[in-house]
Amino acid sequence: MYNVYLDDMLCPVAPEKLQLKIGNKNKTLVLINEGEINILKKAGLTEVTFDLLFPNVQYPFATYTAGFRKANYYLEKLEQLKTSQEPFKLKIIRRFPDGKMIFDTNMKVSLEDYKPTDDAKQGFDVKVSIKLKQYRDYATKTCNIQFASTKPKIATPQAARQTTNSPAPKTENKTYTVQRGDCLWNIAKKFYGNGSQYTKIYNANTDKIKNPNLIYPGQVLTIPA
Repeated sequence: MYNVYLDDMLCPVAPEKLQLKIGNKNKTLVLINEGEINILKKAGLTEVTFDLLFPNVQYPFATYTAGFRKANYYLEKLEQLKTSQEPFKLKIIRRFPDGKMIFDTNMKVSLEDYKPTDDAKQGFDVKVSIKLKQYRDYATKTCNIQFASTKPKIATPQAARQTTNSPAPKTENKTYTVQRGDCLWNIAKKFYGNGSQYTKIYNANTDKIKNPNLIYPGQVLTIPA
């Protein structure tokens, strides 16, 4: 015997079978003179499908932890799970007849689809096909860009003095040690007054920076003049 929970809802009648689809995202390529090769990648999200029976009659084989509920109660619960745009837990507990545990599955999922069927052969009961998909938590990295609240003062240009054969001023590159919370945009704004010049710093430090969005405290960067 086994019990199936969708969030905190115990299904009154366990499905006869559950089907799990665990697919990979491998990519097949064709090489010249070598034929096909398969590039192995991490597994995709698991899909779970099964059919549920929601009785409108109280049967002795059904399980009700909070008393008998008609089918509409469970259909409303499914609609809430579908429209909430929030993941929930799928819990499957299966035991031997003597009560010993066979397995206990606990997976975070989303309700992708459910299809109620009103079949006269089922009497007054409702049969529902369920499709769930595994949900993985994720996060994104952010970079806070602050702009000055006041506009910089514009200096009045002065007439250039004429010189004869004056050598061009020499400029030298600078270095900067990355601090916690830094990003290339903020460093470029500090040295050039314009964050969009961060590509100059990135191009001068490709031996240290593989991804312009990822720099680490303690890195010593060359700042081109």
